[in-house]
Amino acid sequence: MSPEPRRLEVLRFGRVTYLKALEGQRRLVEARKRNEIPDQLLLLEHPPVITVGVSGRQHREHLLASPDELARRGIDLLDVSRGGDVTYHGPGQLVGYPILDLKPDRCDVHRYVRDLEEALIRTVARFGVAAGRVDGLTGVWVANDKLAAIGVRLSRWVTSHGFALNVASQTDAFRLIVPCGIQDRGVTSLEQLLGTQPGLSAVEAAVAEELAACLDRTIVPVAMSEASTAAALWADWE
Repeated sequence: MSPEPRRLEVLRFGRVTYLKALEGQRRLVEARKRNEIPDQLLLLEHPPVITVGVSGRQHREHLLASPDELARRGIDLLDVSRGGDVTYHGPGQLVGYPILDLKPDRCDVHRYVRDLEEALIRTVARFGVAAGRVDGLTGVWVANDKLAAIGVRLSRWVTSHGFALNVASQTDAFRLIVPCGIQDRGVTSLEQLLGTQPGLSAVEAAVAEELAACLDRTIVPVAMSEASTAAALWADWE
């Protein structure tokens, strides 16, 4: 008999600053390591921020705007612990932070990244967009343009950070960086590809369902007002 699928609690936060989400993830990762909470999927948007990952700190030339220019535009600049280069987050972009224990049967970083890609490819297919992978490059692509970026961190096989799916167009912001350090490719969004912007809540629901399917999890939606340990940890810090 096959084992029961593991629970995946899905929490929707709306718009949250990057630093607040970073601290929330840290608390939830530690709680997941102690098995105090089930697997989590945090879905949210960030105010405008550019983050520089581990490899990005070796290539500061991928940041095309000065700190003064970013400050003038109201865009924060942060070094972060995830893998990857430089990326932008802002309103209209769906950010997902899975806090998952990959033990005992999914302890494979490459498989996990491919699972995230597959979930996003299936998600956008629901809205009529045929996306795929590019050999040697992480993320989800439509022709020459990146639709979703992925950057993850693992600690004792518990995941944090995750993915950013461009729902609304943010062309001007992406011109301030070399996205993910890739010089000869562009960035696109569902709005740009479809000619209309799908509702963010519909995209959130699709992402949660497809990620749960790819990871063999069962979704448990959680409202922030509910008596959830994860929600309480987040609310306690806020």
